[in-house]
Amino acid sequence: MTTLAHTGPLPVIRSAPAVVAMGGGHGLAVTLAALRHLTPRLTAVVTVADDGGSSGRLRQEFAVLPPGDLRMALAALTDESEWGRVWRDVLQHRFDSSGELSGHALGNLLIVALWQLLGNPCDALELIGRLLGASGRVLPMAEVPLTVEADITRVVEDGEEWTTTIRGQHRVAVAGGRVDAIRLDPADAPACPEAVAALSVADWIVLGPGSWYTSVIPHVLIPELASAIATSKARKMVVLNLTGQAGETAGFSPVDHLAALSEYAPMIEFDVILADTTLREGLASFRPPGNGRVLIRNVKSASALGSHDELRLASAYRDAFGEFDGSSRNNAHQGGPGWR
Repeated sequence: MTTLAHTGPLPVIRSAPAVVAMGGGHGLAVTLAALRHLTPRLTAVVTVADDGGSSGRLRQEFAVLPPGDLRMALAALTDESEWGRVWRDVLQHRFDSSGELSGHALGNLLIVALWQLLGNPCDALELIGRLLGASGRVLPMAEVPLTVEADITRVVEDGEEWTTTIRGQHRVAVAGGRVDAIRLDPADAPACPEAVAALSVADWIVLGPGSWYTSVIPHVLIPELASAIATSKARKMVVLNLTGQAGETAGFSPVDHLAALSEYAPMIEFDVILADTTLREGLASFRPPGNGRVLIRNVKSASALGSHDELRLASAYRDAFGEFDGSSRNNAHQGGPGWR
């Protein structure tokens, strides 16, 4: 097993790949924080279905994309200089008062202000990235706000099951029960053109970790994005969550996570499935489709329960990128420790 001492930045790998990381929330943030150690050619494609908290309030009041996950992605890519750290803290500062500003992150307000001034979400995000010295760029996955809608089944009295339709990312995430189906409204939302373009020229596409049904799977529910991922010549990696998530995937095994993703994206074949060592047993009999391979690494944080560790995750990404560096997509690999 490869281990990594937390003694400083990792060296950028020999040929820094162009990487597109897709997701939202804390899962995408830790992925971006890890990847920025390895390559400056980094694009975050971020979910825009959040409807809770500060993002939900701003979305409703101004009819804009929810800015929260975009803000977190920008913060994760911020330069580690004194300038970058100060502006990252400013971006993440959340007001706490008895007034209407309470609960709002200043970065959310800044993003919405620039959207109104510039009229183009991508231009505004690029400008904030320049202010932060961000290593890479942040893009929304769609040009319009999205609503997550799910059919959820719960067990009620006497073991009977009751199915209901729930709308809204926040409500779906905390609903509990079994997610039978999930979809986006509008179903044919236009993908961000810059995101589609980034996928077409990427060397690697990374999906996950994160809230499986509300942050990860929504990316493949946009037809244009799903097609761009499937047809891209990039290598594709899915990073598994450490455990099931209460309210969404409670009790899910590693294979259950993969099966749920495959249900909505059967056309996407992943080259690498990255999983923590604690999931080894759950993947022991799993064989990925095609030439896909499983990479087992210690990526769990030793201090933050249920979270991935930034530097351990960076080490795992480096192993995966290095293993496939310069090789044909269809070549078989023997791989190092942890590969199968």
